[in-house]
Amino acid sequence: MRLVQYTDTAGAQHVAIVEDADTLIPLVGVSTTRELANIAISLGGTMIDTAKTHKGDTRIDYNEVVESGRLLPPVTHADPAHFLVTGTGLTHLGSASARANMHKADNKAADETDSMKMFRMGVEGGKPKPGEHGVQPEWFYKGDGSIVAHPGADMPSPSFALDGSEEPEIAAIYVIDPYGNPARIGFAIGNEFSDHVTERQNYLYLAHSKLRACSMGPELLLGDLPSHVEGMSRVYRDGKVIWEKPFVSGEDNMSHSLANLEYHHFKYDLFCRPGDVHAHFFGTATLSFADGITTQDGDQFEIEAAPFGRALRNRLKVQAERKVTVKAI
Repeated sequence: MRLVQYTDTAGAQHVAIVEDADTLIPLVGVSTTRELANIAISLGGTMIDTAKTHKGDTRIDYNEVVESGRLLPPVTHADPAHFLVTGTGLTHLGSASARANMHKADNKAADETDSMKMFRMGVEGGKPKPGEHGVQPEWFYKGDGSIVAHPGADMPSPSFALDGSEEPEIAAIYVIDPYGNPARIGFAIGNEFSDHVTERQNYLYLAHSKLRACSMGPELLLGDLPSHVEGMSRVYRDGKVIWEKPFVSGEDNMSHSLANLEYHHFKYDLFCRPGDVHAHFFGTATLSFADGITTQDGDQFEIEAAPFGRALRNRLKVQAERKVTVKAI
């Protein structure tokens, strides 16, 4: 089952089941996926079963919702500060080569980079036995819920950015229950948009490079994630494809298990605050930047994978410079 969030023509928020490529079935008595998750948690049920009990009798045109720009991200929070967006890197088999080349100094060509060491650690210890904890992955913070661009909307890139490029990834979505326990409510295809030129200057700039917008959805996949996911990532310019490449994800293609990645995020009390929402990106091995593509204002990103329904599309929009003034008081 897959869900979407959208607004009606009056601006009210709704959540609906995706019946097919053209039809949505709105839920009744619930208006957000977070609210649905809280009901499921309180009843000890699953998202799928809870959605079924709230399934309405009406149907609406999915295409009309999309064309009128009323799609929302698959999860939202009334207070964006309580929606944390984070991720892990070097988690996919094949993800180390481009990263290692990006960070390798010319005069140290024979040295193993920190990126390659981190990747090798994941290959050797990222899938622990049940009941054991594996090696820590690379981890990064992207921002709060205010950075999540709506499906179909502009992907803002700050004026000071040196690059703005897509990263096709799967994001897992979580709600923290009243007792501080994380509950995974589903998965979404995502664009973990980053500044790779800034990152390439120095690995210590990774944190800066990740403080950018992102997008996910439009559909929330309920239940388990397939162990093998195949998708396609594209960049359009003036309506024409200038780059496209298949990507794979799912645990069969990863050096870490999902359970290990989840443990190393939620082991921190800070990330177990009741009522919070988390979107956690699981990494990728496919980037247009690694193939020499330099994006431009107006380029469109498209990321799709069959288990997640409709493709995720966003258009790159470079923002005007904002003057920064700090006042001493």
